[in-house]
Amino acid sequence: MKKTRLADIYLRFLQLAEALRGLPSLPPLDPLEERILALVAKAGQDEQRLSVRDMMGKNELGAPATIHTRLKSMREKGWIMLADTEDARRKQIELTQAALLYFDKLSNCMLKATEGAEL
Repeated sequence: MKKTRLADIYLRFLQLAEALRGLPSLPPLDPLEERILALVAKAGQDEQRLSVRDMMGKNELGAPATIHTRLKSMREKGWIMLADTEDARRKQIELTQAALLYFDKLSNCMLKATEGAEL
């Protein structure tokens, strides 16, 4: 059996992930929204709270007004939701069930990409 290059697995994953994006689900994100989504997902995975204020303080994402606009867009698209905290003025950013399902599907793409690969 022919040995699989790691690059082949990654390229297969990209192909499967692209096909997933073509399926009817959540509206697409722009690159900045994808970065924000990754930060929200990582915070959730690490069981850390991430508030709107925390996100707007991340200078690497741009101006607070830009971040606020993207968060609003992502809420309207169904990727994130804002949950109340003990301080009514602070909202915690969380992934929606639809976003979690999207990550599950991406994970399946990773597993499919490695099926039958001999490394």
